[in-house]
Amino acid sequence: MMQSDKTWEYQGYLMRSSRIEDMEEYYIQGFCRQDDEGIRMTGSKNHYTKEEVTTYFQNCLHDPNRYDFLIFAPDGTMIGESVINEIDWESRSANFRIYLFSPTMRGKGIGFWAICTTRDFAFESLHLHRLSLNVFAFNEHAYKAYLKAGYREEGRLRDAIWDKTQYADDILMSILEDEWKESHNSDTQS
Repeated sequence: MMQSDKTWEYQGYLMRSSRIEDMEEYYIQGFCRQDDEGIRMTGSKNHYTKEEVTTYFQNCLHDPNRYDFLIFAPDGTMIGESVINEIDWESRSANFRIYLFSPTMRGKGIGFWAICTTRDFAFESLHLHRLSLNVFAFNEHAYKAYLKAGYREEGRLRDAIWDKTQYADDILMSILEDEWKESHNSDTQS
C-alpha cells in the first residue's frame, strides 16, 4: 500500500507520519532521555547508539509493512510514537505499539487518543482485519487503556518477563475488524 503523510490533532497535540527530518530529534527525545519507568514498561534496553537509532529510523521509513507516527506536544516537542508494524497484507493483520518518551506526558489521555487514532487508521485506511499487541502485566495503566480502546485479552505468556526483581506475564491482546466496527459505530451514535 502506498504510504502518504497523515496528520491528526488533539487538544493542541499532533500525531503525524514520520519524516526523514525527524531522525535527529527522534534520537534525542526518544533514546537520549529514556527514563527507568519507560524502559521497564516497554522492555527496552538502557542504551542505544546514535547509529543504531538512525539506521533503525531510516529502515522504518522505507518499510512498506509498517506505519510510524510521531506525537508532538503543543510546543512542537516530540513526545512519543505510535506504530503499526509487522503488517501481513495477505491476512490483513499487524502489530501495534506505542511509547510516550516523557513520564510527564503519561497519564494525560494523550496515549489513549493515539491508541484510538492509530487503531482507527489501521481499520479505516489500511483495511486490516486484526490488530494485536503485547503488554506486560505490571503495565496496568496501558492494559486498561487497551481494554477501553476495544482490545481483548487473548492469552498470556506466563512469567515471560523478568523485571529485575520478579517475573511477570506478557499479555497478548487484539482487536478484530468486526469488534472495531461495532464499537466505532456505537461511539459515533452516542
